[in-house]
Amino acid sequence: MRLITEDILEDIALGAAVLGTGGGGDPYIGKLMARQAIRDYGPIELYTLDELDDDDLVVPTAMMGAPTVMVEKMPNGDDIVNAFQAVGKYLGKPIRATMSIEAGGLNSVVPMYCAARLRMPMVDCDGMGRAFPEIQMVTHTIHGISATPFALSDERGNTVIMETIDNLWTERFARSVTVDMGAMAMLAAYPATAAELREAAVPGTITQAERIGQTIRRARVQEENPVETVRQAVGGYEVFRGKIGDVQRRTEAGFAKGDAYIEGIDDYAGRKLQLSFQNEHLAVRIDGEFKVTVPDLIAVLDIDTGEPITTEGLRYGFRVVVIAFPCTPKWRTPKGLELVGPRYFGYDVDYVPVEERYG
Repeated sequence: MRLITEDILEDIALGAAVLGTGGGGDPYIGKLMARQAIRDYGPIELYTLDELDDDDLVVPTAMMGAPTVMVEKMPNGDDIVNAFQAVGKYLGKPIRATMSIEAGGLNSVVPMYCAARLRMPMVDCDGMGRAFPEIQMVTHTIHGISATPFALSDERGNTVIMETIDNLWTERFARSVTVDMGAMAMLAAYPATAAELREAAVPGTITQAERIGQTIRRARVQEENPVETVRQAVGGYEVFRGKIGDVQRRTEAGFAKGDAYIEGIDDYAGRKLQLSFQNEHLAVRIDGEFKVTVPDLIAVLDIDTGEPITTEGLRYGFRVVVIAFPCTPKWRTPKGLELVGPRYFGYDVDYVPVEERYG
């Protein structure tokens, strides 16, 4: 066990934005919430799964909805606590800890607000190793863990709790409720024991986010090449560098969907990249040819600072470097690719591991 303090929180939020592959919500907002909670209630205890008893119950907490909406519609803090406590009340069992359901963006740090406020530990793991746009897209689903009981709460004080026949139906119903709540809500879901999570979860992802954030911060101080430093930290590959020429973005059915078009510079001059996203970056096409797809991670970095740019932050004229790096092996299984492979998102292309194209 170790403590998450304000300083550590800064690094986690920065690294989480890289793992978020453009989505997971703006980590800045979640960082502000968690930082205030740490100031009010003290540091957060971060446990590994091995430090918990087999039957300890862990319930993830997160934000659901379109990241574009959260820029203007802020959570109030009570919403995530209401969702978390609703699941505990429904189960009638004590909850030992919370965790991140995805390693990326806001959803890496929002559970820290809940943990600090309720004086409850957080576990160093998640259910994706990155961020994905839909509820069923977690490693829990691969291992047969139900998303329900599933609770959604909004800033007005409304709470909805549901039981469904499978995790895809949870996504369908929860997405409809989230739209009614203003296209953004806070949730608690996927209750599981520590023993189950040792098989199902992706371990060590909070520590991984912290390490990536530290790398970016050190590169600034030491005036190193920040993009190259980040690329090395994640074991990734440079895919493209250029200037954003156009962004076509829309909020649809609770998702931020669209494409960004990047005009190549330097070694990529004369080429054009199309980056498709649904909350998260899903696919890279260069001159019309698929080069990287989910479930591998795609990050867009500021060319000068190495800081990641979220899907809602993409703007005309930004000079960026696109990097890609391998996902957790769990997603490369047949069950994993059925859940989050390129064909699920409507791309008529087979998944090819990024290292086979760029390694």
